[in-house]
This record gives sequence, structure tokens and C-alpha cells, in this order.
Amino acid sequence: MTGATGNHTAVDVIRAKRDGARLTDDQIDWVVDAYTRGAVADEQMSALAMAIFLNGMDTAETARWTRAMVRSGERLALDVGRPTVDKHSTGGVGDKITLPLAPLVAACGAAVPQLSGRGLGHTGGTLDKLESIPGWRAQLSVDEVTAQLRSVGAVVCAATSGLAPADKKLYALRDVTATVESIPLIASSIMSKKIAEGADALVLDVKVGSGAFMKSLDQARALASALVSIGVDHGLRISALLTDMSVPLGRAVGNAVEVAESVEVLRGGGPADVVELTVALAEEMLSRAGVTASPADVLASGEAYETWARMIRAQGGDPEAPLPVGRHKHVVTAPEDGYLTGLDAYAVGVAAWRLGAGRARKEDPVQAGAGVLCLAKPGDRVAKGQPLLELHTDTPDAVPAALDSLTGGYAIGDAPPTRGPLVIETIRG
Repeated sequence: MTGATGNHTAVDVIRAKRDGARLTDDQIDWVVDAYTRGAVADEQMSALAMAIFLNGMDTAETARWTRAMVRSGERLALDVGRPTVDKHSTGGVGDKITLPLAPLVAACGAAVPQLSGRGLGHTGGTLDKLESIPGWRAQLSVDEVTAQLRSVGAVVCAATSGLAPADKKLYALRDVTATVESIPLIASSIMSKKIAEGADALVLDVKVGSGAFMKSLDQARALASALVSIGVDHGLRISALLTDMSVPLGRAVGNAVEVAESVEVLRGGGPADVVELTVALAEEMLSRAGVTASPADVLASGEAYETWARMIRAQGGDPEAPLPVGRHKHVVTAPEDGYLTGLDAYAVGVAAWRLGAGRARKEDPVQAGAGVLCLAKPGDRVAKGQPLLELHTDTPDAVPAALDSLTGGYAIGDAPPTRGPLVIETIRG
């Protein structure tokens, strides 16, 4: 029988979770290992994923599931001469924070091993953004990662194939079986990769709002709590910041345009919200790593930009090279006088995706120069005919679909809106 080894069968494990039972540690260890080895078939793991989606897993089950996924591959041992701390974001629109954050924290004295991913749908991918820099490469060996952490203090690269291979298989399966939106499966997916990465401490940026995966504060809080609980179970010094993603972060949404905005921040300028969140996350990361420094002062000094330039050069990139620009531009103007009262993050994210900045399938290419510039943000006073958004693309035929996605995505009123805090709350382990 497929999916039967030793004292277990896949059918027994599926049936247990289907009927609402708690999976034993032994069942979890066995099924994750057997699936990684190919002894449990995709259709059986699909059934189990749906049973988990419908019936959930408790805190102990989720922690054990994560541990089993970590054990499916290698775990890095990062001996780099300074404390290691990583950051993970659950994804948003204009969320380029990793780009200024990693060199800033490194310039403050910690080491940042940031293993990142690519974008899918309306949320951008850090690697796609960095690949718009001429010559920059995402694939590094473990030895190269370790050497760069020692010499520069920060590395942003693709995860090696040996880290949590069970997650790689299961992630692809969840994507095509409508089982993505399960907090135990999301939490174990994120944390298995981060634990395998080997950092001493971790800070999570859990986004909430229209442009985020978690639309409500209750959902985001539940995910953050699950992530922190897993981290504590694995001995990590861990925190989660719940941050607002109802409006795009900064003014640039895309790939090269987000790199350019990140460089502005590293040079002491840039949009206030990007600076605020970068500094807030840096403070939390340094606290978790046990490093005493003022990231705001380091950012103002220019040291973080110098670390950025060394980080880019170490991976073959030219930090001074001109960045790609979309060959075609289209401007969206204000239909009337007033205040911009809303700019929906999801609508802007979908527009950037349709312009070529993102992908519908993981194998699709992206355009480095595509994206959206938000020339006005909520609270700004605008005049009729004033540019609100600038759409960039190499494929002009994509503009009508991008404009369709922006229908209803912004609003103008007589009074400025009230905005809540960017950092809503913090959960610490």
C-alpha cells in the first residue's frame, strides 16, 4: 500500500485528523519524513493538508510539525563572530523594508542572514527587486553566505535547497489545493525555514490590512502568536510586530523603483513611513540580538549605505549602476479637488503585478522596470488634474488591465483621513 511503512499508514493519519483527533508526535514525525522521501503520495498529503485546514492543529502539534520539517533537511550553523538576527515579513505592497533594514542592522553590529523569496501575485519578492541591480546574484553557497556575514555583516539571498525540503514540497501542494490559508500550515512553513537558517534571534513583521495576507487584526494576531510560540519552543529570541498594510508602504511599488527608494532611505531621505518601519524593526532586532546601538543615528551617519554597497558588490552587483526603467509611462490624475482619503494597497499591488512587476505562476518572468509610483498618499491635498499615480511598464498593452484594478482603489474627500499607527502592537516571546 502506498504511504504505509512501519507502524503507520497515511490513511490512518489522514483519518485521525479528518475526525478531529490530535496527531501524535510519532504520527507527525513519520508522515513528514515519509512525504519528503516520497513514501506518502501527493494526493495523500493533499487530503491531510485539507483535514488540517478544516480541523486545525493545536500549539503542540504545530510546534512538532515545524520541528519535523526542520529535520527534513540541513540546519545551518552560523559561526560568524557576532550575534545573528533575521527578519521575516508576511508580505505586502511596497514592502521593500528588507533592503534598507539588513545593511542598517549589520552596520549597528549584528549579522543578518536574510534568506528571501520571490513574489507571487500582488505581493513583491525581495529577490526580484534585488535582481534589478545589474550583476547581482541570488544563489550563494553556504560557505559564501558565511563568508559574507563575516566580512559584510549582511546577506540577502535565495534559500539553499537543503533547508526544510519538506516545506518546499508541501508549499507547492498547498498552492494548488486551496489549503494555503491555514494558520498552523502558514506558521510551520515560515518557521521551519527560519529555524533551519540558524539565526539566534528573529523578528517577524506580520502585516494586516487590504494589501496583506491577513486582512483582520484578529487573524494577524493569531498568526503572530502561533509564530512566536513556535520560535520560543525552538529556543529563539523572537518578537512579532503587527504593522498596517492598508496603504502601500512608501511611494514605490515594483522592483527597480523599490530599490531606488530603499537607496534614498539609506542615504538619509526617503518616505517617512519606510524610515519609521525600518528603524522600528531594526530596534527590535538589535534588542533581540543583545546589541546596543541607535539605528536612527547609524542611518543618519551614512554607515548603513556603505554596508549596502559592500553587500551588493559581494554578490556581484554594481550599487552605482543605473537601474532599469519601464519604457512606457501612464499617469493617473485626480478627478477633483480635495484630500486623498484612501489608497488601497491591494489595488495598487494588483496594478503593479499586471504591469509586469509580479508573476501569476512561480516560473513567470518579471519586468525589472515595471511598477507604480504613488505620487500622492492619503492625507495629501490634491487638485483636479494633479498626478496621483504613475504606471511604468515595458508592455503598454498591460495598462488597461492595471487601470481596471485601480477602479475604486483611491478616493478623494473634503477632509483628510484619520490614520492609525504604522506599528499596531508587538508580541514578544
